[in-house]
Amino acid sequence: MKQVIIKVITAVVVFSLIFAALQRLLVPKYASFALEGNLIREYYNSTRDHDVIILGDCEVYANISPIAMWENFGISSHIRGSPQQLVWHSYYLLEDTLRHAREMPSLVIFNVMTMQYAEPQYEPFNRLALDGMRLTPTKIRAVQSSMMEDEDLLSYIFPFFRFKDNWRYLSAEDFRYFFRNPQVSINGFMVRSDVMPVTFIPDPIRRATYQFGEKPLYYLQRMVYLTREHNIELMLIKAPVLFPHWADGWDEQIVRFAEENGLLYVNFLNYIDEIGLDFSLHTFNAGLHLNVFGAELLAKHLGQIITDNFGELVPDRRSNPAVAAHWNELTEIYHRQIAIQQQEIAETGRIITFLIED
Repeated sequence: MKQVIIKVITAVVVFSLIFAALQRLLVPKYASFALEGNLIREYYNSTRDHDVIILGDCEVYANISPIAMWENFGISSHIRGSPQQLVWHSYYLLEDTLRHAREMPSLVIFNVMTMQYAEPQYEPFNRLALDGMRLTPTKIRAVQSSMMEDEDLLSYIFPFFRFKDNWRYLSAEDFRYFFRNPQVSINGFMVRSDVMPVTFIPDPIRRATYQFGEKPLYYLQRMVYLTREHNIELMLIKAPVLFPHWADGWDEQIVRFAEENGLLYVNFLNYIDEIGLDFSLHTFNAGLHLNVFGAELLAKHLGQIITDNFGELVPDRRSNPAVAAHWNELTEIYHRQIAIQQQEIAETGRIITFLIED
């Protein structure tokens, strides 16, 4: 009987190892496409407490440089952004952050652009926001709140079932990054130093109503309650990008929500000139996102607002040797990445190096 039990246990262990290895091989590594698929996962590799956590969609991970906030104000921050990060994604990522043993920020910043979406939009964006989360009850609740009608919970717990057919498309990068995904960001910020100026701004899409849905309002309110439960300040922002359009009706609702909940809300679209943004120089895709030089300008403006309004909670940590050593290392990597990209643009007219480690 004992030998039978040993054989069963051995078989289960071997099967589990093979299953885990196949899953790891088949799940996309996001090294040559959709690099943003690594952003959520990269957070767990960070090694220092952050006084500021920034949540939201591409309007945060492409538009705010944590290094610029460090260099100018000594602010320690991390961006937990992902493409089209819906409000419930952001809420559960915040919950996940606060479950993380070493992390208790003093300030959480949420970019409000995706308040316009009342329901899940697109399965691949769910994947980019959720697959990188560690498996906890928080992730399960996040998946249950986010799934499209044709999705199932099991495929998020075991991504093998979603990507099992990827064996047809295996490439060298699947083996190169088998043990560790590539690094694509510096504290959640993706460096782009190329320039594509604004030539025209599309007309805004007309909508039957500009009233936010119940679901995004519910999760935004939960974000308020969760931060207050942990004595964390919550700040709302709207990034200063020209497209997609941010409607006045949406802005009025956020202003009202902020007033009712005692929150600071800053719509940076109202401060483009004060920030110093020039959309012939400071965007890499015609006004949809800022490039690194625009992101630095926005970060300086945001850093000043944080210092003026939350200075006691978010101190200048440049005088702390251990924290400064870590951030100085990040700063060196950041400026090296910009220099590499600028040289590539000068020599070839385009960026070749997007991965940080390359």
